[in-house]
Amino acid sequence: MTTSTGTDAGLVAAEDVLLFVNAAITATGQREFRSTAYEQQLSLDFLHEYVRVNYRRVYAAALALDINDHNAALIVRGLLEHAADASAEERRTEGRLIAARLAKLPPQRVYRLFRALRAARVNNRRTRAIMRDWLAARPDPAHDAVKYRSGLKTAARHVHLRFGGTGEPDETGDFLFRPGHRTSYRHGLLDAWRRAHYEQGAVEELPFTVAEGFAARRGMKREVFLERMAPRMTRLERLRTLGQRAAGDDARLPADVDLTVMPLTRLALYVLSLGFEARSAHRAELTRALRTAARRAAGPHAGGWGRVAAVLDDSYSSSGSGEKRRRPLAVALACHFLLEALAAPGAYTPLWTSGRTDPLLVRPWGPTPLGTRVLDALELGPDRLVIVSDGWDNAPPGLAGEVLRVWRTRLDPDRRTAVVHVNPVYDADGFDVRRLAPSVPTAGVRDAEDLPALVEIAGFAEGRTGAAALYAYLDRQVARFVSDDGAGAAS
Repeated sequence: MTTSTGTDAGLVAAEDVLLFVNAAITATGQREFRSTAYEQQLSLDFLHEYVRVNYRRVYAAALALDINDHNAALIVRGLLEHAADASAEERRTEGRLIAARLAKLPPQRVYRLFRALRAARVNNRRTRAIMRDWLAARPDPAHDAVKYRSGLKTAARHVHLRFGGTGEPDETGDFLFRPGHRTSYRHGLLDAWRRAHYEQGAVEELPFTVAEGFAARRGMKREVFLERMAPRMTRLERLRTLGQRAAGDDARLPADVDLTVMPLTRLALYVLSLGFEARSAHRAELTRALRTAARRAAGPHAGGWGRVAAVLDDSYSSSGSGEKRRRPLAVALACHFLLEALAAPGAYTPLWTSGRTDPLLVRPWGPTPLGTRVLDALELGPDRLVIVSDGWDNAPPGLAGEVLRVWRTRLDPDRRTAVVHVNPVYDADGFDVRRLAPSVPTAGVRDAEDLPALVEIAGFAEGRTGAAALYAYLDRQVARFVSDDGAGAAS
């Protein structure tokens, strides 16, 4: 990835890259605490177009980073819609990146992307080849025909896909395009869908999301339906239903789900969905599960960060929005347990903005006195200070930035304490995550599990390593991503 690195233009380009990466990690186009969904979408659309036009190779390289699925799909669409703007070499690299990223995306997201490409009349040869390759790699077309019927139907029409082979019955094609043509299907799932229209027992043979619709039409009780469908639910579907089964203080932990295997941030969201009494009653189980997930996320970095202090934002704004309910607080809670695992044994100090000391009972409440908490943390003399906040320092406003400026310029110019700010909220007005101080690197964060990698990316924002190091890092990530043989199709 060649670009000017020894000039002001190179530094500006590096800043633009970091800005886009932060947005691609945190922004999903949904409503946030301080901005509407429309403002989020408008800001994100502008940023995507700006980076695609000015830094196309960087734009494509972002597919190799830990960006969220929403932005990954937007990048793929942008690259395919504007394929004529790329050179032959760029198209080859982009094709490999797109294929690798699509294999990691949830299939419903990919089918949604294919529908958008068809609606936008993107019908070039490369697009059709990418769609055909992805469809060919799906393990069971009949399963997709039942679970993602409209998506598969649209994609098949767009690429003129033929189902079945020589001498094989075209059951999937008949199911999609000639409903009612067959009185029965040899494939069990296709036939279960047919029978489910008049036979209640067949509903339980269908994928969970499809069976939900039939159950609702038949008036089945939700609790009974979930119990019967448990053996056929995927792990992620079980996790998604936990919140529905965990309302109130008298909630019981599910016996059919092993909390210790849940991803850290998703587990934190589940814990916060429980009432205070439920959290207290199951304190040992929940804490053990959170610490197990944190140690798994820390991996080889466990215990290697020395003395760590954390300022964790549990102010009212951490409640998020209707679309992202309590997500900022969940990220802070997950980071708390992850930082505990990353720090040397007994060398971790958490400081919540509310002053609470029990992480399991945190709730979004009160103002955001970041400055005071940052002062408390720096007085401990840690090797590393991590601030997890949306950056709205308001008690009093601007104190955290001034404390960090004085600390960096006068008290610790040699950077004995590494300071990093991770922000889970995209600021639509600023086209970036909100920063606390120019002297402190800020990285966007969506899942706490990505914290070690994000700290590395945030280090480029300090300007000490130079733009060349950032582009070399992106090149390494692209090479690793496209050569990852373990990347399979998402189920």
